[in-house]
Amino acid sequence: MLMASPKVAIVDYALGNLYSIKHACERVGLESMITSSPSEIMLADGVLLPGMGAFGEAMQTLHKLDLVTVLRDYAASGRPLIGVCLGIQLLLTESYEFGNHKGLGIIDGVVEPLDHPHEGERDLKIPQVGWNQLHAARSWFGTPLEGIPENEYMYFVHSFVPKPQDVNAVLATTNYGGVEFCSSIQQKNIFACLFHPERSGIQGLKIYKNIASQLHKSLEGIE
Repeated sequence: MLMASPKVAIVDYALGNLYSIKHACERVGLESMITSSPSEIMLADGVLLPGMGAFGEAMQTLHKLDLVTVLRDYAASGRPLIGVCLGIQLLLTESYEFGNHKGLGIIDGVVEPLDHPHEGERDLKIPQVGWNQLHAARSWFGTPLEGIPENEYMYFVHSFVPKPQDVNAVLATTNYGGVEFCSSIQQKNIFACLFHPERSGIQGLKIYKNIASQLHKSLEGIE
């Protein structure tokens, strides 16, 4: 008997490259839906929280859509919650982007500016836009980064960086102009990355394949 494909909810709050993520999910055999419905999100086997843009505006919209409590409850359910780009930042406690804004508080930590990256006496451009490397902060075995080569390049677009309170939550780091920062987090059922896997070629797609594999295993355990 064939098992049904895991169902993934891609959270729609009008700030993100939703269809690129949906396409990546479909490429690896995940049944995905773009939705802002609390009930659809809570019934999903996994939830993807993407995002591009300003932290404060994103949180304001999530509150208007009544999704803040939903996402917190989903995280507490133990099912996979994945943050991408702005999504990793929203998972943290607060951000200092254009003032001070409270986040979802699912992972303790703050979001800080990418502080003065430079090469010699030359300041580097902010936001960082383009390809940069991932360095392992701890083992990637059993995480969505499993099988990704050390120092692999992924595609970034960001001006701020996440700083989890628990250093053991940091899965990968990246260096830009002498500034080392957390570029991926894994904590219990939460995985999040500052880069865009869906825009990072074959290796980025491998991350979605790993997520799909973990979701299949989770469903098999339920069955």
